[in-house]
Amino acid sequence: MNVTILDDYFDTIRTLPCFSKLEGHRVTVWNDHVQEVDALAERLKDTEVLVLIRERTQIRAPLIARLAKLRLISQRSVYPHIDLDACTGRGIIVSSDQHAGTPSYAAAELTWALVMATARKLPQQMASLKAGRWQVGVGDTLRGKTLGVYGYGRIGSTVAGYGKAFGMKVLVWAREEARSKAKADGYAAAESKRAFFETCDVISLHMRLVKDTRGIVTGEDLALMKPSAMLVNTSRAGLVAPGALVTALRAGRPGSAAVDVFEEEPLRDANDPLLALSNVVATPHIGYVTRDEYELQFTDIFDQVTAYAAGKPINVVNPKVLAA
Repeated sequence: MNVTILDDYFDTIRTLPCFSKLEGHRVTVWNDHVQEVDALAERLKDTEVLVLIRERTQIRAPLIARLAKLRLISQRSVYPHIDLDACTGRGIIVSSDQHAGTPSYAAAELTWALVMATARKLPQQMASLKAGRWQVGVGDTLRGKTLGVYGYGRIGSTVAGYGKAFGMKVLVWAREEARSKAKADGYAAAESKRAFFETCDVISLHMRLVKDTRGIVTGEDLALMKPSAMLVNTSRAGLVAPGALVTALRAGRPGSAAVDVFEEEPLRDANDPLLALSNVVATPHIGYVTRDEYELQFTDIFDQVTAYAAGKPINVVNPKVLAA
């Protein structure tokens, strides 16, 4: 089959051990990012199997309508970037392992790196040193402070463990079922969303972006945070109401933020309002970008390809297409 892999920025995929799973297929790898429909339609005109790296490329109806040979889209995790109805209408299977029981240590580790970097002002101190100056400010100690984990799933629970290891008090806010699990794991659950935002010194967001969670963190929530508090988002930018974080940071509540995700990605606007703020530490959506995580993810993705090739597709998220 003709297999195309998009958005492999550093040509990493073909160097992974799991790439051998595609042996016998004709594989094309693109290392740049293109979103224009005409350009993508030309690139993918002979593609039978499309492999996506998370949500880097939007696969919408106008593009799908022009991909006559496409039969399978294989990826991992959520799929808000794929028009499932259009795929089903064209007879295209979408396979995506939701890996609900697999912790993402890469994302959890980056979350903690951002917490530490923001608390100790590491980017600012490094920039000062490289500019020929010495210290530029005083950082904060995490021990004894309260870490708020908003969403207690596979990543949130791991971050809670990191907070505990650093001597922080851990407070959880999530759905009732998740709060119960957090309590069973020995963590406290907040009495209310308001109390959660008022109490925590660091709040880290760990939820999937779905209809019910889009904009779940409002400007009113952020205004409740302490002037000394920090908001961390390594999940999805859409969890925070549009523009609310910039407004809140300018108002001084919270006092700082660390983000790995943006409304528009890839973000290439150096004048983006969030990047212009001195109290923000930002990284370009690298939470899952490690060789170990890639091997884990693409093992699943390529297993979906081989299962389809064997006539037994797995992890199908649009099952109506199978009946058609």
